[in-house]
Parts: sequence; C-alpha cells; structure tokens
Amino acid sequence: MAVLITILVLGVYSGGMYKFWKGFNRTNFSQNRLMLTLCWPVFIFNPSYRQNFTRALKG
Repeated sequence: MAVLITILVLGVYSGGMYKFWKGFNRTNFSQNRLMLTLCWPVFIFNPSYRQNFTRALKG
C-alpha cells in the first residue's frame, strides 16, 4: 500500500512539474525556472505564486 501511495504522490508531483515547466512563459516570472518548477509544492501556499502556477497550468 505504501508503494502505491508513493507512486501516486510522485505522479502528482511530476505532473505539476511538467505542466508548470511547459506553461512557464504564461507567468510573471522571468528567471529561476528550474528552482520554481522543482519547489512548486512549497511555494503553492504563497498567493502570488499560486496565481502564476494556475496561469501556467491553464495552457
């Protein structure tokens, strides 16, 4: 069961990374693409980042 949960969490994390990376040009950010992509679960609690993350996902 733990393996299934781990795979599910990694899948969601990877999906968020992929979508943000592909939609980065729709955000207000101009640099630190790699750091912002890798750390999206931490920054998602920041309202400004969450708004930009949503923009990136809509693409």
